[in-house]
Amino acid sequence: HYPTHPYCMNSLLPTFVTTFWRPGNCLRLKYQLESAAALVVKMSELNDAVVITRLQTKAQVASNMITSLRKQLSQLKQQAIASETDRLSQENEELRESVKRLQLKLTNTQIQNGVTLYPSPSDVIPPQVVTSLGKTMESCVSNGPVTTPTTHVTPSLNNAPSPQTENKTQPVTPDKTKAKKETKKPTESKKGPSGEVKMDVSRLDFRIGKIVSVKRHPDAEGLYVEEIDVGEEKNRTVISGLVKHVTMEEMQDKLLVVICNLKPAKMRGIVSEAMVMCASSPDKVEIINPPEGSIPGDRVSFEGYSGTPDTQLNPKKKVFETLQPDLNTDSSRVATYKGVPFVVEGKGACIAPTMANAAIK
Repeated sequence: HYPTHPYCMNSLLPTFVTTFWRPGNCLRLKYQLESAAALVVKMSELNDAVVITRLQTKAQVASNMITSLRKQLSQLKQQAIASETDRLSQENEELRESVKRLQLKLTNTQIQNGVTLYPSPSDVIPPQVVTSLGKTMESCVSNGPVTTPTTHVTPSLNNAPSPQTENKTQPVTPDKTKAKKETKKPTESKKGPSGEVKMDVSRLDFRIGKIVSVKRHPDAEGLYVEEIDVGEEKNRTVISGLVKHVTMEEMQDKLLVVICNLKPAKMRGIVSEAMVMCASSPDKVEIINPPEGSIPGDRVSFEGYSGTPDTQLNPKKKVFETLQPDLNTDSSRVATYKGVPFVVEGKGACIAPTMANAAIK
């Protein structure tokens, strides 16, 4: 390709013809060419061995690197799995606590709206449920149906021993049998002219009470614990859900109307022995005020409904639950049963402060 190149045939031909075209020169050239070819072959073999060695070394390094990467990848997988497990466990715990808070909020809402609850023996709120403010609450539902009005706790079914349970601890004698028969006679007095058991307000024991002391419930944010004088030797402990509606200062020494013949109930570990009567709506709650001049122990009566109240209402008969829908304030804010006012004899009617045509619970 390069005419001036010393080995180009065009430039070598004259020299080749004049110089190398001799037997001795040709043999020498042949020997030199063969030596050069052998040297090239040997160098090629050496280069191939070096290349192979280098390739083998690099392959070994690559294999070691892959093994190391596999180990690191396995460790990263294990760390990721452990981290994800911890995250999911924490998330599950948060969801569990959220469900508990929502269950508690639902229960409190039902209590405030006067919903009647019917828990089964296994339907027990966990002993320590963490609320939104970090407080704990104990089990609040005992076996059997519980009526929970807006402003108070209705007694449960199984907290106070029944007369039948107490009688089981004593031997039965003929005199005992007669005593039992005699105790059934007052029940007969509850029957009307047709022979059916009366179901009216005369079976409810409404009295005037005075709050002697009041404090917040230690295990429930929305409840007060009151000591109320109802004209008995001993004050009654009453639990009411009025924290959001009435201040503690307003509660202290206040006269009010209470129902005293509901069965005692344990609420958040404290037994409630009566119930405060209030005018109630979804947005507002007011305590029913007795007439001026009332004193603790005064009875509340209803014209046209005479009779002696039950000593203690049987929760299974649902007497209060049946009568409660007929307890309302009228357009003049007077507390009534089927339009008949709550009256303290000789002193006047019981009235709500501001709420007219409201349910009384």
